[in-house]
Amino acid sequence: MRAGLIVVGIILVVAGIWVVAGHAFYQDTDTLVQIGSAKITATQDKGVPQWIGFAGLVVGGLLVAGGFMTKR
Repeated sequence: MRAGLIVVGIILVVAGIWVVAGHAFYQDTDTLVQIGSAKITATQDKGVPQWIGFAGLVVGGLLVAGGFMTKR
């Protein structure tokens, strides 16, 4: 259980750092015009909001600390 908490916490911390550094993107597709079955779409790369990265850092840090502090 302790090792699981620590591993998940480390993964969340690393992912949070990746997002805060601005390297995480996702694609969003919007339909511009649709006439019958024909449509024109636009695909854009958008960045993941930084608050998600900060939340990952906080939760990951708490899980790592909880994993090291729990006693058997």
